[in-house]
Amino acid sequence: MGQQEKVATSLAGAVSEGISASLATVDAELARRYPGDPGTRQPVHTVYVPGNDFAADTIRSWGDAALAALDEHAPDPATLARVLGLADDLAEPVYARVRAKLEREPIEDLRVDFEDGYAGRDEDADAARAAQLISEAYTKGTAAPYMGIRMKCMEAAVRDRGIRTLDVFLTGLMEAGGLPGGLVLTLPKVTYAEQVSAMVRLVEEFEKARGLETGRIGFEIQIETSQSILGPDGTATVARMIDAAEGRATGLHYGTFDYSACLGVSAAHQASDHPAADHAKAVMQVAAAGTGVRVSDGSTNVLPVGPTEKVHDAWRLHYGLTRRALARAYYQGWDMHPGHLPTRYAAVFAFYREGFEQAAARLAAYATHTGGDVMDEPATAKALSSYLLRGIDCGALDTTEVARLTGLTRADLDGFAAPRRGELTAAAE
Repeated sequence: MGQQEKVATSLAGAVSEGISASLATVDAELARRYPGDPGTRQPVHTVYVPGNDFAADTIRSWGDAALAALDEHAPDPATLARVLGLADDLAEPVYARVRAKLEREPIEDLRVDFEDGYAGRDEDADAARAAQLISEAYTKGTAAPYMGIRMKCMEAAVRDRGIRTLDVFLTGLMEAGGLPGGLVLTLPKVTYAEQVSAMVRLVEEFEKARGLETGRIGFEIQIETSQSILGPDGTATVARMIDAAEGRATGLHYGTFDYSACLGVSAAHQASDHPAADHAKAVMQVAAAGTGVRVSDGSTNVLPVGPTEKVHDAWRLHYGLTRRALARAYYQGWDMHPGHLPTRYAAVFAFYREGFEQAAARLAAYATHTGGDVMDEPATAKALSSYLLRGIDCGALDTTEVARLTGLTRADLDGFAAPRRGELTAAAE
């Protein structure tokens, strides 16, 4: 290498050092508040099952019921494609992957519900049973990748009951062998950041009581009230809630019907594509961006049950809402019935497969500096690799076909998808 050519400058080195010193606090705040995506798998949905109904065979029974619905109402790829409007070239691969998913992993994230969906008479017993069944499922290898409970909220009327249920559940897991890696807890109906702080204190106390590492237990914040989006002083309250979680918040889940009702939306118009829902989720999305907290869409209450024509109508609705959410970067939603699983996976798989080849070609061109008909920047490379990784994680894409078109390994994709803070700017220079 030749000697580096000297160039003229006008500023002393002390200027740069002084500026860096003045921004040290800001640098620390950026690192603390905006660590970026955790780089772990995000489930495509969350399934809610009442605590009094949850059983050892719940996951398998949901998969079997979803397969039975396909057999009855869409027994072949052509039928499902016609109902959902799938392109001809997607019909076979999407249908095959949907069936395989329902046989192998019908539920990606399951929440045993002790809030709105709970109708049991002995909550202690049901919470203890849920802990035992979830622990056994992880031991046997039959668990969903993510499992946990939704407790009651921190409002005065049900606070003590919610705290006790969480204690019973977590204690049961510890007694059965420890907290599973896929444990997820959901705190519903949050209206004030102080309720999030109370949840932090609650799990901190449990960690101390059981000798767990500080920060081991995280939780989701459910956004179901107007106060969680806009505070009385006009600020975006949800951002305060993320901060109040002190790094423990893992997700923001939109509650379609509670939030809509809170705003006075009539029952006939309560849906995840209502303008009020779009506003709430947009605020959630901006507040969560860069924090490592993931945003989840809500659900539809239109169930695919009854005669085939009615099931097809419900499937088209659910498929359309899921595709709409994916286009808006809401990569997770709620499913409330086994009949929603075929269209959840059909929508997700179609979304990733129809854009797969273009995304792979663009990322390959970026990685090899060969150019193409689109000039992508590091931030776009991050989005492209994240898209491919999400497709792989849910089963829409195979690692081998992604590697064949991109020339990249899973580790390469991870590197593009989760660069450390500052690397995007450095790569662009």
